[in-house]
Amino acid sequence: MSTPSLEIHLASRPTGRPTPDNFAFVEVDLPDPAPGQILVRNLVMSVDPYMRGRMRDVKSYIPPFQIGQPLEGGAIGEIVESTVDTLAPGDVVLHGLGWREYAVLDASAATKVDPELAPLGAYLGALGMPGLTAYAGLIEVAQFRAGDTVFVSSAAGAVGSMVGQIAKLRGAKRVIGSAGSAEKVRFLLDELGLDAAFNYHDGPVAELLAAAAPDGIDVYFDNVGSDHLEAAIGSLTVHGRIAVCGMISLYNATEPPAAPGNLAQLVSKRLTMRGMLVRDHVHLKGDFVREVGGWLREGKLRYRETVFEGLRKAPEAFLAMLAGKNIGKMLVKLADYKG
Repeated sequence: MSTPSLEIHLASRPTGRPTPDNFAFVEVDLPDPAPGQILVRNLVMSVDPYMRGRMRDVKSYIPPFQIGQPLEGGAIGEIVESTVDTLAPGDVVLHGLGWREYAVLDASAATKVDPELAPLGAYLGALGMPGLTAYAGLIEVAQFRAGDTVFVSSAAGAVGSMVGQIAKLRGAKRVIGSAGSAEKVRFLLDELGLDAAFNYHDGPVAELLAAAAPDGIDVYFDNVGSDHLEAAIGSLTVHGRIAVCGMISLYNATEPPAAPGNLAQLVSKRLTMRGMLVRDHVHLKGDFVREVGGWLREGKLRYRETVFEGLRKAPEAFLAMLAGKNIGKMLVKLADYKG
C-alpha cells in the first residue's frame, strides 16, 4: 500500500531574500519501503541557515536543492514500517529527509535516538548538528584555551548560544555576544550568563565590541561575516584565532559586501582564520556527547527553541530564521510527541 504524504518542494530559486512563492506544497503517494529501507512519520524538523545556500544552483560542498523536488534537512521521526532487524516500528530516529510528513529512506541513513534521555528537539539542536558545530568550531577549529576572551556573533542562535556557554564552561576569561534585539541581549546575559552582550543595531559593531572587550579578544566565532568580521579582526590580539562557521549577512546578498576592509591585519597580527564544516569533525562526537550531555543533565548548559506548528508553517519558520526572529534553535513540529 502507498502512503499519502505532504511534501514541500523548491518551486523556484530565490533572488535575494526568499519568499513564500519559492516553496510549493505537493501531495504525493510514497511507495512501500524496499528491502533495507524504512518508512518514517516525521515528528519534528529543523530549518537551518545552510539551507539558503542549497537554494542556489552553484557548486558547493553539498548538492543544491532541485526545482520541483522536496527540500531536505534534519528531522526526527517515528518508524511506521521497517524491513530491517535493527530498527522496528515505534523506534524514533534522526535522519535527513525533513520538509515532508513521511519519508522512505535507507535504514543505514537513520540513527536511533532515545526520547527518554532528552527531548526530541534537543537531537536537532543542543545534542545535534548545531551543538557539535559549536563544540568542534570552538575547541578544534579556533583552538580555544582556558583564559581566552571570546566573541561570538549571532550569539542567541542555535550555534552561537552553545558557543558562548561552552566557552564559559571551559574556562574563558570573558565571553561577549552580539545579537539583533534587546530581548536577545537579555537572554544572553540573564539566561546564558555571558559576560557582555550588545545589540548590533545600536551602533557600529566595531565600537560596540571595543566597549565590551577593551583589552581585545583572543577568539572570534563567526556566524555573520561583513561588519562583524571586520570588527573582530580589529579587536583580535596578536595570534588571535577566527573560526568561520557561517556568514548569514551574505546569504541573501545580491552585491559584494563592503566589509571586511582590514584583512591586512591578518598579517600584522599573525591571525589564524579557518572555515569549518561540521562533517569534518565527526570524530569529536563521542567527546561532545559526553561533555555537553553531562552539562545538560547537570543543568549547567541551557538551550531554547523557537517552534512553529505544522508542516505548512515550515517556509514561514525558515524565512523567520533567516530574518533572525528565533531565539535558540528554530524547529517545526509536525505531529504530537513526548518531550
